Amino acid sequence: MSAPVLRRVRGSVLRLTLDRRVALPVGATLMAPAVALAVGKFRWESWLTDGSGLVLGATGAALLAVALSGRRPDWVD
Repeated sequence: MSAPVLRRVRGSVLRLTLDRRVALPVGATLMAPAVALAVGKFRWESWLTDGSGLVLGATGAALLAVALSGRRPDWVD
C-alpha cells in the first residue's frame, strides 16, 4: 500500500473513533468474528485467520472502549 492510501485509512479510522454512535456498532461488528474464531474450532483455520482475528478483535475492542468511555481531554489543568 502506498503512503497516501495508508494516511487516508488512518484518517477514516480516527474520524470513526470520534463519533460514538458509529464506533459502538462497528466495534461490535469487528469483535463478533474475532470471538467466533477464538472460541470455535474450525477445520479451515490457519495462521492467517488467527492473525486476522487478533487484528479485528483488537480494533473492535478499542472502538468499543472509546464508544463506551467517550473522549478524554489531552491534558488536565
